[in-house]
Amino acid sequence: MNYIQIIGYMAAFGTTISFLPQAVKTIRTKDTSGISLLMYTCFTLGTALWLTYGLLSSQYPVAVANAITFVFAATILIYKIKYK
Repeated sequence: MNYIQIIGYMAAFGTTISFLPQAVKTIRTKDTSGISLLMYTCFTLGTALWLTYGLLSSQYPVAVANAITFVFAATILIYKIKYK
């Protein structure tokens, strides 16, 4: 692994882990009143597309980060739809 990949994985870790507190809070409280449905729908779709791009282009830091972020974003989106 070279330094460019290490930087990629570090960036992926930082941006991905930033969604964890929101996901945990949403799951615990089921309160999604402060979350925009349109924003999370667009964000989740965008994350899925970045994941696809990362896989198809063999950009594994991009793929890994977006796979994890997709799970968090999709969870929040599901809660937003379920607990309006």
